[in-house]
Amino acid sequence: MLGIALTQSQCEEIIIRLTRRKTLTSLILAIMPGLITPCLVGCRAATMEDSGSVATKIRAPELEGGLGWLNTDKPLTLKQLRGKVVLLDFWTFCCINCMHILPELRKLEDKYPNELVVIGVHSAKFENEKDTSNIREAILRYGIHHPVINDADFKIWQAYTVHAWPTLVLIDPAGDIVGTTSGEGHFDLIDQAIQKTIHEFDAQGKLNHQPLNLVREKPQAETALAFPGKISADPQNKRLFVTDSDHNRIVAVDLNGRVLDIIGSGAQGAADGGFSAASFHHPQGVAFDGKDKLYVADTENHLIRVADFADKSVHTLAGTGEQAEFRAGGGQKLKTALNSPWDLVLIGRKLYIAMAGAHQIWLMELDRDSIQPFAGNGAENIVDGPLAQASLAQPSGLTTDGEHLYFADSEVSAVRKADLKPDGKVSTIIGKGLFQFGDRDGAVGQAKLQHPLGVLWKDNKLYVADSYNHKIKVIDLADRTIKTVAGTGKPGYVDGAKAQFSEPGGLCSLDNNLYVADTNNGQVRVIDLSHADAVSTFAIKNLSSNTEQISETQAASSKSSDSSKLGPDDKLVEVAPTDLKPSASGQIHIHVDLPKGYHLNADAPCGYSIKQSAAALDFGMKDHGTVKPPSLNIDIPFNSSATGDSTVSITVPVYFCSEGQSEICVIKNLVFRIPVYVTANASITEINATGSIPTPSP
Repeated sequence: MLGIALTQSQCEEIIIRLTRRKTLTSLILAIMPGLITPCLVGCRAATMEDSGSVATKIRAPELEGGLGWLNTDKPLTLKQLRGKVVLLDFWTFCCINCMHILPELRKLEDKYPNELVVIGVHSAKFENEKDTSNIREAILRYGIHHPVINDADFKIWQAYTVHAWPTLVLIDPAGDIVGTTSGEGHFDLIDQAIQKTIHEFDAQGKLNHQPLNLVREKPQAETALAFPGKISADPQNKRLFVTDSDHNRIVAVDLNGRVLDIIGSGAQGAADGGFSAASFHHPQGVAFDGKDKLYVADTENHLIRVADFADKSVHTLAGTGEQAEFRAGGGQKLKTALNSPWDLVLIGRKLYIAMAGAHQIWLMELDRDSIQPFAGNGAENIVDGPLAQASLAQPSGLTTDGEHLYFADSEVSAVRKADLKPDGKVSTIIGKGLFQFGDRDGAVGQAKLQHPLGVLWKDNKLYVADSYNHKIKVIDLADRTIKTVAGTGKPGYVDGAKAQFSEPGGLCSLDNNLYVADTNNGQVRVIDLSHADAVSTFAIKNLSSNTEQISETQAASSKSSDSSKLGPDDKLVEVAPTDLKPSASGQIHIHVDLPKGYHLNADAPCGYSIKQSAAALDFGMKDHGTVKPPSLNIDIPFNSSATGDSTVSITVPVYFCSEGQSEICVIKNLVFRIPVYVTANASITEINATGSIPTPSP
């Protein structure tokens, strides 16, 4: 959230005044342009008024002036949505605060699937964000399922007198504004307002319970990597570590592109364990210790994790799993909440963290049980000075020369430097302000970038992933100039002398090659620094796209269902997501393979039970049942809804015994987790799932 600078006390006073207001009319009079936005940088404010308390209701302006719609096959109007509760989310895809509320919006959509319609109003901060195709990539990257309108000209923003990202506006089924809230952390407030509105209009018979049929965006091409965020190198063993962010995993490859290790099951979660069982939630930066440990910024879990190559395991080092409050302090590693850690640098036994959500750089000492802020006062701005007093703005990339930290300060389109000594300071190399950006090479004092996400120090030069300019640039620290190394400035996917990138986010180097995490293209690109016009694609061999990747709906449900409660006798079977035909009859076919030398116990009943995160499928009276040996094939009929998403979890207890005279009987529960998307253009009505029972340990 962005705006002019006010003191914390001024912010708090304005918030107090606003929250004391009792009517929407008073609220609007209180929110003066240029005041509320900066307060939301440093304070969490909310006002979600009950429409019944307002003497004169205010009609919600129509959604006019947009440049295109996404996640729907037709434009939507508030008039068409009469009878629905509508929640407008004014956002811009660069904004970390906007990212933070997306899971909350999804929870509301899951809770009120037929009564609530969330509409994203994308009012872009950066030029790159005004392009509908770039918004589409962001929708896919963030897993947004609700409709989004491109408000590039700020016409809807102005009609609703919005002043901050994110801002939420609640509209009742009659088309009147219930209230507004800005910032993040207001789930309970909004939920209560929605419940109250639904109750009021349902009692009047004015609530439309029919599901809204929508057509979601899908990737134009499937790639083995899904929006890779960062990349790091192991010079000694000639390895690359790629954070395959939207597949929730880290891929280790050699320089020939051969996959050495895959860290993470692909499921969204925070499970520790072996490489194939551990789970992440959109990881970003990684840092290797040169021996056997890879530290991971598990961004959307708000955790720091470590992958140990010695025993092929992952465990959590820091964070509680909850997002930290504004200007939270440090403390013990596992008792201190973090806020969207985005990148890492390891210097000796000190791990430095670009804490994007807190607008700070943090320090974790590996040999002590402590983690705390290192630089930045938490205010989102570009202010140089002593480490603790400087203001940063969503730092998203880190590198070091051993004496300084250099960081990409994305929201101020800057590259900045922090001294490593305790009495050091923060200084700016390139960057002027929150709304000063562009694409200009030359002397660093006049140069401009657009939302850079990656930075790499090499031979007294800083290579920069100038993400929203779709370029790779280099800063010569000796003569203080910057120039473009590769990229035309237009998004695309072209190798060679006129190479094109699409929002590159991470950089590393090995030998004389620069490796680029080309995020929106789903690729790793290579720049030969001795022949910078020779840009090529780094081919990763034998890596399949992670078809077992699960959605945010699934991740939310799994925290309270099967994945977090698996016992020692349970085995999770991930099934590829399926797009199902709407309003159709279908079947789920379950097959179980037993280990060699075992048979089903004929005396034990084999059954199954079904749970789902949302009512996308109707199993009637068949949400549980029994199957008789000797085979274990289960056919489960269902009727699909008109539209909707769900995670179907089918638990099958399997009783089986070993062959021979000394018969030993064992029980194992197979938990089949099946993401389903009931969508208008789908034609599939059958789902096949096979689970294999592992051979029991002696």
